[in-house]
Amino acid sequence: MSSTFDLQKPISIGCDHAGFEYKEATKKWLQDNGYQVKDVGTFSLDSVDYPDFAHAVATDVESEACAFGILFCGSANGVAITANKHQKIRAGLSWENDVAKLIRKHNDANVICIPARFVALPLALEMIQNFITTPFEGGRHALRANKIACS
Repeated sequence: MSSTFDLQKPISIGCDHAGFEYKEATKKWLQDNGYQVKDVGTFSLDSVDYPDFAHAVATDVESEACAFGILFCGSANGVAITANKHQKIRAGLSWENDVAKLIRKHNDANVICIPARFVALPLALEMIQNFITTPFEGGRHALRANKIACS
């Protein structure tokens, strides 16, 4: 487990139809702030199946092709559940800044899942910034985080 993200790698970002507008705005915000982004879709407001995009982001992060992942859907529960099926993924659902910080500090989360129907876009961007800049504390939290994956 690492304390910080390797930001020389791109950030993988994905969503379903409910999160499309947030994904597009977040992608632009990330690129405007100098981050590389790998957009795995969806690419419209047409109804899609969220697992397709959650698995794509999780695979990017699990393979270490991307530094971390960002997922959006209506409640963020579906994408979080799906991403967490991957052994090396620790996807955390966040709805406020303190949660975004704690999923990094205490759980070493490598995917942030944001509920687009319940969080305003400015708050979503703040949470992502906090997620990016908050390091994993390690210590007693590393002992716990190391017990998460099934072998």
